[in-house]
Amino acid sequence: MALIRQSAADLLVDANSGRLHQRLEEQATFQWQHRVGTSEVRSWQRSLPPFLADLFDAGLGHVEVLLEHRLPHSPKRVDVVLCGIHPRTAEPTYVLVELKQWSRAELLAAELVALDAYSEPVIHPVTQVQLYCEHLVGETPALAERPYSVHGIAYLHNANDSGVRTLKQYTPHQFGRLYTMDDKAAMLDHLRSLLSPEGDRTAALKAADDFTTFHHAPSKPLLNLAAREIREREQFVLLDEQRVAFDLVMRAVERARTARKQTVVVVRGGPGSGKSVIALSLLGELARRGRPVHHATGSSAFTNTMRKVAGAGDRQVKNLFKYFNNYSESEPRTLDVLICDEAHRIRETSVNRFTRKAVRDSARPQITELIDVAWVPVFLLDENQTVRPGEMGSLAEIRDAATAAGCDVETVTLEGQFRCGGSAVYDTWVERLLGIDKQSPIRWKLLAEPMDDDFVVTTADSPDAVESWLLNMRGDRSETARVAAGFCWRWSNPVAVDGNKTLVPDVKIGSWERPWNAKPNTRVPDAPESYYWASDDRGFNQVGCIYTAQGFEYDWAGVLFGPDFVRRDDKWVALREESHDPAVKKAGEFEFPALIRNTYKVLLTRGMRGVCLYSTDAETHEFLRSMTR
Repeated sequence: MALIRQSAADLLVDANSGRLHQRLEEQATFQWQHRVGTSEVRSWQRSLPPFLADLFDAGLGHVEVLLEHRLPHSPKRVDVVLCGIHPRTAEPTYVLVELKQWSRAELLAAELVALDAYSEPVIHPVTQVQLYCEHLVGETPALAERPYSVHGIAYLHNANDSGVRTLKQYTPHQFGRLYTMDDKAAMLDHLRSLLSPEGDRTAALKAADDFTTFHHAPSKPLLNLAAREIREREQFVLLDEQRVAFDLVMRAVERARTARKQTVVVVRGGPGSGKSVIALSLLGELARRGRPVHHATGSSAFTNTMRKVAGAGDRQVKNLFKYFNNYSESEPRTLDVLICDEAHRIRETSVNRFTRKAVRDSARPQITELIDVAWVPVFLLDENQTVRPGEMGSLAEIRDAATAAGCDVETVTLEGQFRCGGSAVYDTWVERLLGIDKQSPIRWKLLAEPMDDDFVVTTADSPDAVESWLLNMRGDRSETARVAAGFCWRWSNPVAVDGNKTLVPDVKIGSWERPWNAKPNTRVPDAPESYYWASDDRGFNQVGCIYTAQGFEYDWAGVLFGPDFVRRDDKWVALREESHDPAVKKAGEFEFPALIRNTYKVLLTRGMRGVCLYSTDAETHEFLRSMTR
């Protein structure tokens, strides 16, 4: 879906009259239901007129142009898509164009660029347009059959070569070439070699019609890449109920193909029960069989880490890893299977400030969108890991939505425990400790010793002592250790110190102070991005929050209970005034305590070999000490 579609010649008329950027602004307000920023309007006003004039002067005024075209199953938009026919083959040809107003830029690394006007590095424009092309081809089977029909360029129309010299140190690719104002003649020659300048307006319209009506689903080449990448990186062995869940999904896929019947599969399990192992096993096997499949979550940290791990060898594979809100405009049954990992993070709707008005006005529940897009939607969830208001992923919600859609529903409950040293005993202890289980809390040793359980549970009398314990347990750093805490301290933006960004030590307990992990989409020297806090060794120097810890694991866990969850008269009390989580603080009277309780359950179940606890509240800390003996 583009904001505007028209010929280059007609758009140039509007651009020259000063109307084009106004039309785009009007369409953006109508479709997205929010006013766009002045910087975006200014970029349209400054970038589109010169580029359209260049097209017209090159004899390409008849080419059909899509402005601000949204990529399939993605919130990303391409500045310009040119639709025409190839001058030699007469086949439809598409050129994705990213326009930049930059006049000066410096290469920091292979794919990162520094700009004076931006505090954060940005992606190299060639990499940006190349990724867009790869995503489009990977998600469009008709284009995957003829990828040579898709091309990409980045045009820095305000820049001389001298101002962006280091950016030109790249390898030209079909999906990515860079041009400046010094290269304008070469750019136009390149475009004329791809798009016939003969003025065949009817053919250009037909090419654009095809482009806007393509069926979108993972292509077979992309699925083959994913299958190879996942197979080469992980060897999964599924046990007991894990194998049952896997087989249920595979049978449902076969049934859907023969009977054209949707089946929803719900897999329930606690922390470390193997839900994500099932998800990746399904993704790999379905990809090997050439079945259209996506993996989706509601967590930026989790999705980015899955992309990094499973798609490490080929970035096209990363396109199979999506977010729950990517399907609001998807066609029904686009996929054979949609694997919804961490399904307890499903939101009420997918609406956000970028949602088009037509979609916003007819917004459906996010669960319904996820069910509709696949023949076999698979939901893997733990209902005790809901940690934010508005998260709707429960068995009851999913079952109701599936029944309303006329789907069969099959459920599997995972009983095993593969995190926390494989200790089902520890999982029971945590649920009793926090009051999730109706049975009273019990001392760890009374549960663990009869079962000869070797998972380590202890307390420390200060945050310093927690860190020392973790350092001692991880030894030579061959094992991982992290400190995480309840969201009870403010979370500041980084500040500049001696010209470099640094994290602010917001988590202060007595004389001990540490920063939170970096905020999402924030780069700070010597600190991992928030997505990788749990897997990058530098994460030990920050305190993780619930949103970066959830879904991950490490060998040794330190958990700091803040003043938002305390013991009073042998009961847990959740204190709203002590929370610094802006979303959770808005929760209702009965929802707030449950969210805080679930938060600490998640933090307590990240460690694979042991955990060390500390509370800032004296009465609570004494209770934790008594339970860990």
